[in-house]
Amino acid sequence: MMAYRTIDAFYPVVPDAAWVSRLVRCGARFIQLRFKSADTQAVAAEIAAALVVCAEAGAQLVVNDHWREAIDADATYVHLGQTDLDTADLHALRRRGLMLGVSTHDHAELERALSTDPDYVALGPVYPTTLKVMPWAPQGLERLGEWKRLVGSRPLVAIGGITLERVPLCLDAGADSVAVVSDIVANPDPERQTEAWLAAVRKDA
Repeated sequence: MMAYRTIDAFYPVVPDAAWVSRLVRCGARFIQLRFKSADTQAVAAEIAAALVVCAEAGAQLVVNDHWREAIDADATYVHLGQTDLDTADLHALRRRGLMLGVSTHDHAELERALSTDPDYVALGPVYPTTLKVMPWAPQGLERLGEWKRLVGSRPLVAIGGITLERVPLCLDAGADSVAVVSDIVANPDPERQTEAWLAAVRKDA
């Protein structure tokens, strides 16, 4: 059985390099930069800034979507959604040694994701989410357990509607890592909430 690199149980997803810096200072060590822009220069600048912050702290940056810029910046991880798989040059990513995470929402998408031999798989939304309109019903904890059996030794990330109180439920159900967006970036005290999340995943470990 192939051995996959473990990832941190706390997996925040943030909109820009400034947020990366804030959470890394709190102790986050595996963090996704989901910078939404069609401006390739702006994307490159955000990735470069986030990589500097992560390198200084010994943290790992995951670049969402922007695989070309991730290659150019010598990033370590890139995360792709299913539509991104239609256009991404996976051979180029692998040639440069980038590790790959893929989003899944149903069995067909999981089958497609596994065909790329990803370094981790994400399942969502586990719970109802207000972050964006989702065409998929909430997956639930039982589906997390099923997904973990199907993905085997590679890490499984739970995402979607996850609050601090739901962290242990997701980890106990089979998730290796729990991704969070709104419960951190929309929190009135994101630094304190980050510390609470870190304490929660360590307690469950």
